[in-house]
Amino acid sequence: MKKSLLVSAAIYLSAATPVYASYDLDLGEGHKITFGGYLKADARYVDGDVAYQDYWLGNVPSGTPTNTEKLSFNIRESRINTKYSYGDISAFIEMDFYGGGGNQAVSNSSSPRIRRAFIKYRNFLVGQAWTTFMNTATLPETLDFAGPTVGEVFVRQAQLRYTLGGLQLAIETPETVGDGNADADSSGIGLSGNNADAEESVADLIAKYTFSGDWGQISAAAMLRRLDQGELGIEKTATAFSLAGKIILGQDDIRFQMNQGETGRYVGPGLTSDIVTNPETGKVEVEKTTAFTVAYRHVWSSKFRSTAFYGTAETDILEHDRSHWGLNLIKQMDEKINIGIEYGNYEIADSGAEKSDSDYLQASLKFVF
Repeated sequence: MKKSLLVSAAIYLSAATPVYASYDLDLGEGHKITFGGYLKADARYVDGDVAYQDYWLGNVPSGTPTNTEKLSFNIRESRINTKYSYGDISAFIEMDFYGGGGNQAVSNSSSPRIRRAFIKYRNFLVGQAWTTFMNTATLPETLDFAGPTVGEVFVRQAQLRYTLGGLQLAIETPETVGDGNADADSSGIGLSGNNADAEESVADLIAKYTFSGDWGQISAAAMLRRLDQGELGIEKTATAFSLAGKIILGQDDIRFQMNQGETGRYVGPGLTSDIVTNPETGKVEVEKTTAFTVAYRHVWSSKFRSTAFYGTAETDILEHDRSHWGLNLIKQMDEKINIGIEYGNYEIADSGAEKSDSDYLQASLKFVF
């Protein structure tokens, strides 16, 4: 591999944990606005037979093994956020630039997209946020935008959430993926007409409890949802469970997730649909997934740190088997700027399909504001 091309091209770091606004503007009488985010430049080289992606998910990018040797530069992970607060009320909105558009021939323009947008009032959150089924503190610090998402809970969606201490209860937007009716129409005005699922009438129910202390935290979550696609003969209650944690070991830490059940779209974006056709029986069934991630973060000194991580997921019916591992070295230049380099591998070993994998080398520069 021509990894030297990448090393000489750019350097960067991406922390996988959420970044909140950091500059405060006091408007008086208790009103306050904060601004923040980060600018991030990525250089990424991929070599193997899994097609290039800006970051690995749980999918097969080209559908089949594809000879790949590609170097790419982008700034799309850069994001901005704004928070308004007054008394018990706060409103938060965050955007990055993975909304599509642009081309490498001329402008390289990228459209902004909403990541999160929600209102908090006392113990309640209303709006789009990370699913309550997810523990964001357990995401490893990686240069790859999302890290080992193949084994992680990874969904943002609209919800109503109640929090009391370590307990969180939520109702979240339902969506049965795999029925062919998940896309908005060409007008771009949300889901409407034949593009809206006719049978989605029961919200996803999620409960999570987080135990925390000086040692770190561990959360246990359960999900109950209704998969309802009458035309395909699916009317079933689906359940899933997640155990996740971050254990502090001095300056170091171990982060992990273990996810099991009928998780469907909630785990490993692109890994599987909620409902699939069993190749042996020809019947439509609800897919089950077993997935986990583990990461060890080591602090070498006040300026250097590393994370080694691994994530994998397998499904029962289609027998998808995919994994992602990586190792990075990060240097903290000052309180605002860090740089890093990461080497890793993404592998697809699905049953009945040709095994394929790609190595990647990523370097980045990140400025937090």
